[in-house]
Amino acid sequence: MPAAEVPVSVELVRRLLGEQHPDLADLPVEVLANGWDNLVCRLGEELLVRLPRRAVAAELVAHEQRWLPELVGRLPLPVPAPVRVGRPTAQYPWSWSVVPFLPGRIAARAEPYDPWAAAAALGGFLDALHVPAPPAAPVNAFRGIPLAGRAEGVLAGLAQIDPADRATALRVWGTAAATPAWDGPAVWLHGDLHPANILVDRGRISAVIDFGDITSGDPAADLSVAWMLFTAEQRAALREAYGRADDATWGRARGWALVLSLVFLTHSADNPLMRGIGERAFRAVLE
Repeated sequence: MPAAEVPVSVELVRRLLGEQHPDLADLPVEVLANGWDNLVCRLGEELLVRLPRRAVAAELVAHEQRWLPELVGRLPLPVPAPVRVGRPTAQYPWSWSVVPFLPGRIAARAEPYDPWAAAAALGGFLDALHVPAPPAAPVNAFRGIPLAGRAEGVLAGLAQIDPADRATALRVWGTAAATPAWDGPAVWLHGDLHPANILVDRGRISAVIDFGDITSGDPAADLSVAWMLFTAEQRAALREAYGRADDATWGRARGWALVLSLVFLTHSADNPLMRGIGERAFRAVLE
């Protein structure tokens, strides 16, 4: 995991709240997660503070602050649209956010009781999200792009996997890479949709979180989550609920699932959670 580029701590959160949002400063603060990009702290019972720990993450938080308030009203599942925005200070160089606390555990650790219903719910969410994005939408050089743009990384990743699986994976990749490219409008994408960014509460998918990689492009990039969570029959339920994934889009989605599974498998030496997601997706892709 990359090192923090600035010191972040509960004490810093308390100072920033006291200076900029004093009505929240007396609420209890405790660390919930210290991840690759952000320090996330619980703030009282109903809020979280997201504090970037790297410059690249600061840009992602700015994307959430700009665009999530515009999208939240038409999405069928809760998302963490900021309710307060923090400013840079002499002590801390970037914007930061106060967002709602959304109950639940990540789907990577708490699978839904009814995976068919969960697949349909996620398909409906993506159907609502994947509408044409405006020209000013964030651009991501790695997500939502044509699959050809990920070929080099896929081949490098395949060189690191068990040779017994390599030939099958290469055939899957060849089929996906030969699928017609997306020729529709660039649609809104979550950009980093995987089971650690989906919450499950009381056995149901309850929220989708972490929109820092929000971007626009080919919807197949988001649809790849179907191989990370579901069996083939359950994936069919997601596709039916989504309603507009033709065979080419579904084929590219399988290709994206292979792309991301290899990323998780080869870049998670210190993150067993993400490695587990990668292993599951890789096996599903090779079915």
